[in-house]
Amino acid sequence: MRLHRPLVSATVKVLQEIFNPENPRQADRVIEEVLKSNKQWGSRDRNFIAETAYEIVRNWRLALYITDLPENNLTETNYYQIIGAWLIIKNQTETEDLLPKWEEFEGLDSAKIIVKYKEAQQIRKIRESVPDWLDALGEAELGAEKWTEEIKALNQQAPVVLRANTLKTNQKALQDLLSEINIETSVLAELPDALILQKRSNISKTELYKNGFFEVQDTGSQLIAPFLDVKSGMRVIDACAGAGGKALHLSALMQNKGRVVAMDVEERKLTELLKRVKRNGVDNIETKLIDPKTLLSLENSADRLLLDVPCSGLGVIRRNPDAKWKLTPAFIDNLRRIQWKILSEYSMMLKKGGKMVFATCSLLPSESEAHIQRLLTEQPDNWELLSERRTSPATDGYDGFYMACLLKK
Repeated sequence: MRLHRPLVSATVKVLQEIFNPENPRQADRVIEEVLKSNKQWGSRDRNFIAETAYEIVRNWRLALYITDLPENNLTETNYYQIIGAWLIIKNQTETEDLLPKWEEFEGLDSAKIIVKYKEAQQIRKIRESVPDWLDALGEAELGAEKWTEEIKALNQQAPVVLRANTLKTNQKALQDLLSEINIETSVLAELPDALILQKRSNISKTELYKNGFFEVQDTGSQLIAPFLDVKSGMRVIDACAGAGGKALHLSALMQNKGRVVAMDVEERKLTELLKRVKRNGVDNIETKLIDPKTLLSLENSADRLLLDVPCSGLGVIRRNPDAKWKLTPAFIDNLRRIQWKILSEYSMMLKKGGKMVFATCSLLPSESEAHIQRLLTEQPDNWELLSERRTSPATDGYDGFYMACLLKK
């Protein structure tokens, strides 16, 4: 392996922006911007920058531990040292010739780094790179054994999963079309529309994506829309739609018939959804910005209601590893209050006899099962729990989602 300074320098820049203490930025956006900054980089160059950056973000606490560096006040040279140490760990070699004789790498002791790495394997919160408070919270809610399994699985790179847009194609036809452009995929028996990429590639540049033949959507997320048991011609409300991945899935399941009302508190997300609606060839989705008047106007109007509520995102941190370093206990406490408010207030939009799905992408029962148990305890005459499910990164390989389907009596 030969290191090129421009690539290492670009990776340093990425890490500096992600871990900027005054203005930390999202990893995926920073990496995308940096990769676009030099059109001369080939695929191997881009892969080095993206993969090295993501690996270090995912293992940030471990990287600091093996280099004996503080969490704050890191210099540019420190970031070079972190990258160098990480490459030593990846190659598991004490050979000093692994790294070029750059000034920034001076003082890195391969043997010492490997010893520190082996020490770290005995300490879960360092080995899996999570803050103390999060490690304690995960163990308290899931138990030591389950938390250890889940956080290990969440510290691995996630597969890229596609959902065939059945308004334009199907799983087998899409697989064949992708194969024609040298993108190989595998299928999942449980999910009739899902395809898993065998090798990561820039699929958003393909004509198939631009023409709405598929969306990128994890397996766990693809289970939620079918859980709502929608039928063609129904009126369905997706009350926390965001950019609309599940709303688009609902529309496809309804064969573009009936009405899907996609709602959110952020107008920019609904604007992005409308672009995806056009690309997917969807006619039955309308968007509404949430306010108290909107909620009242939709009272008792929906045959089905999806509440995919804001949450910590702990179930999807393998896709957003920098989230581990931005979450706080206070933030999660506030999310729990928001989740309950949405569940208890937005449910008025559902007709009697209708079905509601409450969903989160969190591993924590306090963000998920606990709210459903509270609803059933406080309103036993109004709700019946029909079914619930959890997906597990450790057990089934899916992102960590919770979903509960309830009948409004």
